[in-house]
Amino acid sequence: MIITPIKITPDPYEKFHLSQGYKAGHLLFISGQTAVDETGQLIGLNDFDAQAEKDFSNLKIVLEAGNSSLKNVIKVTIILTDMSNFDKIVALRKKYFLAPYPADTIMEVSSLFSPDALIEIEAIAVEDQAAQRV
Repeated sequence: MIITPIKITPDPYEKFHLSQGYKAGHLLFISGQTAVDETGQLIGLNDFDAQAEKDFSNLKIVLEAGNSSLKNVIKVTIILTDMSNFDKIVALRKKYFLAPYPADTIMEVSSLFSPDALIEIEAIAVEDQAAQRV
């Protein structure tokens, strides 16, 4: 099986010595995406909605760099710092994913990479060319 890193330019994660994700065969394993801009600066301070939208936007960028898309996400892990945003996550899942929806784990943690980060999303997806829904 061929394993290749997924790269984007610019890569705000490069300074943290981690990959945006890896492609192993037709599967993509995407690192946790947060609300950082191209320079690695966190956006949407104290604004869950802005951070969540940026997370999904960043996830889409990395998936597309790996020849996949949000429609081919099969597993997602969503990490929150406040579970009171659960209903917003349900609405965002409906907005960004297609039925049948991906397998999911949602959890609350006391902190993410920054005390100002409110949400992080990681995913496993299938390459567009290999995806066949039944």
